Amino acid sequence: MPTFHNDATLPTPTFPGSHVVLDDRYVYLSGLTAADIQGSEAILGDVGEETRWIMRRVQHLLDSVDCELADIVRADVHLTNLEKIHELDAAYADFFESPHYPARTCTQSPTLLDGANVEITLVARRSDDDDLAVNRG
Repeated sequence: MPTFHNDATLPTPTFPGSHVVLDDRYVYLSGLTAADIQGSEAILGDVGEETRWIMRRVQHLLDSVDCELADIVRADVHLTNLEKIHELDAAYADFFESPHYPARTCTQSPTLLDGANVEITLVARRSDDDDLAVNRG
């Protein structure tokens, strides 16, 4: 049975969804932009900084469900301008140990909510020794 979790440090979703959904083996994170993170207004427009803010929040969300960045198996990245993919890649790569990167898709999305330029959605694999019966909220 899946459990649904919203993080108190993020705004309550305005869409019918949860920040995090857990099942027996996987953690699913809804799309996250820097605009979702309080205090990020100053960095909107800088693809590298937006990516760093998102990945730090992703790390926080995964920590809250006993996972880590190394557990990510798939990421979907939406970028408003694919010509800036090198800025995104430089920041994104800092959060993983080469060559152990998750499978990834990157698409151009001309408009993201609230002026964001990067949105990241991901799936992480839970370790076999996690207490799978824990309901985190």
